[in-house]
Amino acid sequence: MPKPTGTAPTTTLSAAHFPHSSTPEATGGMFTGMPMNMPRNPEAEKAVLGECMFRMEAIDEVRQLIEPSDFYAPAHTAIWQALLELRRQGAPTDPIALTHQLRRTGDLQRVGGPAYLHAMATGAPVGGAEYYAGIVRQLADLRAMHSMAVRVLQGVTAEGADPEEVRALVNTAVQELAVRSRHSAGGRLQQYAEDGWSFVTSTPEEADPIWGQRGKAAWEAGESLMLVGPPGVGKSTIAQQLVLARLGLLAQVLDMPVKEGKKVLYIAADRPSQLARAFNRVVHPADKEILQRRLVFWSGPLPASLTAEPQLLADLAAEHGADTVVIDSLKDVVGKLTDDEAGIAYNNARQQLIRDGVQLLELHHQRKQGADASRNQRPVLDQVYGSAWFTAGAGSVLFLAGAAGDPIVKLHHLKTLNEEIGPLPVVHDHARGLSRVEDTLDPLTLMRQAGPKGMTARQLAEEITGEANPDPADVAKARRRLDALVKTGHAEQDKGAGGGAGGGKATVWRATARPMAVVS
Repeated sequence: MPKPTGTAPTTTLSAAHFPHSSTPEATGGMFTGMPMNMPRNPEAEKAVLGECMFRMEAIDEVRQLIEPSDFYAPAHTAIWQALLELRRQGAPTDPIALTHQLRRTGDLQRVGGPAYLHAMATGAPVGGAEYYAGIVRQLADLRAMHSMAVRVLQGVTAEGADPEEVRALVNTAVQELAVRSRHSAGGRLQQYAEDGWSFVTSTPEEADPIWGQRGKAAWEAGESLMLVGPPGVGKSTIAQQLVLARLGLLAQVLDMPVKEGKKVLYIAADRPSQLARAFNRVVHPADKEILQRRLVFWSGPLPASLTAEPQLLADLAAEHGADTVVIDSLKDVVGKLTDDEAGIAYNNARQQLIRDGVQLLELHHQRKQGADASRNQRPVLDQVYGSAWFTAGAGSVLFLAGAAGDPIVKLHHLKTLNEEIGPLPVVHDHARGLSRVEDTLDPLTLMRQAGPKGMTARQLAEEITGEANPDPADVAKARRRLDALVKTGHAEQDKGAGGGAGGGKATVWRATARPMAVVS
């Protein structure tokens, strides 16, 4: 169900929209015998009915959200039932047809006559039927709760009241409310449902990369990106560049293209003043209009816990019209990171946001390492701090390995979307707010340094990973990189031979004197 928060049409409802001269409300007939202090909004009810007269398709949208009894005014219930009947018949739903239908059922004068119907149709705003239906349903829910609360109170205060009977009355009331919630929230229960064929065929085989390229992406649409590392290795620096790229102010980050977005909501929960100073160093007066219109910062803690309100992230993005949300950092928006319940609740919040078409970048920290931990040790997912549910729900996990002040840190792709990226040696220019890939570990550069003797895939893997015994996956990845250079004419291959009595010969790749033209 669309929540009536932040999405209402710009039209303001007032008494001027619905002249009272011919309404039963003006004479008291509409609310005869009904307590006037109950939650209600007659103008919202009129807005729903008026648009359904003006646009018959609105009935199909609204009927998923409300029942006839949800209208506070009995006259509005009768009008709604007449509209449903006309829609069932495939007939027009305009005031003329509606007048005819109500006259047939004997309800025309009881609802206020043709003049009231025409005033309702001409006075209603266009485009807000679902929103106003949400208001009608919420207020109807409150009235139902009030009614059941009165029944329970009467049971408690009755002479000779039995606690067991009252307890049974309370349980019945709660069950009735739950049933009502399911029945009156058909739109909510249908909103994200689709048939099996549409579900399996509507999603492309490859998602659009937000950061990277098809088949080799660091961040894809519909998948969150988690950027992890110890303090001081440049997580916020990279996030800052991704934000600027999403705003169209940068084209690439770490030599990978970034797709421009519309608006970014940056949740600066961790040291917002330091973040502001970092951004101030890299933006220019010419960027003012873009930053004012397309970048919003939320400073400090969120207004509520995501554990208690998992819909909060989606609500914040909708409130500010953002298609990208950055969380800096997870420890400041989640209560207890090691608690599995907190991890599951956060993943719920994450998935609700992504379901709404909003892209998510999360900054997070690693577990504290023991004194005997090697700085050259390759990071793994278990080094990400907190419950495993945080990484389980993430689409891509990048890890910046190093220590604060290191001139070069290394970027590892711990959880991939397709082909693995890196490891990449990264150099941060904090003064300019830019990062670059150190090309000393570029495969082509390493091949040229090797000269005529060339390099094997294993030797390239040793250089890139910094490990004396790279695992087979790293060797295979190095081989793919070398083969790619052969295809582009930057390298040539000297195929080896299999092992035998005298041993085998490994395949060697050598840099060409100059790139050859590739014929496709």
